[in-house]
Amino acid sequence: MANSITVTEARDDFAELVNRVAYANERVRVVRRGRELAAIVPMADIELLEALEDEMDLAAAREALADPDNAVPITWEELRARLQR
Repeated sequence: MANSITVTEARDDFAELVNRVAYANERVRVVRRGRELAAIVPMADIELLEALEDEMDLAAAREALADPDNAVPITWEELRARLQR
């Protein structure tokens, strides 16, 4: 479970907060008026999230390429006309 900290606390203790996240692998949610706005997380978490997003994008691209309706070639002029709509 991630710790929560207010925006004001995060601003006042930013250097310490970054150290806690970087060296203790802590996840911190930043809250304003009881509402979670953002999170400060270790780089390993971001790298994992980006790798997962890349895998999802790749799966979607493979699915689109496997769809026979997407296999119909079009001319450059037709593509340009579609993009200008």
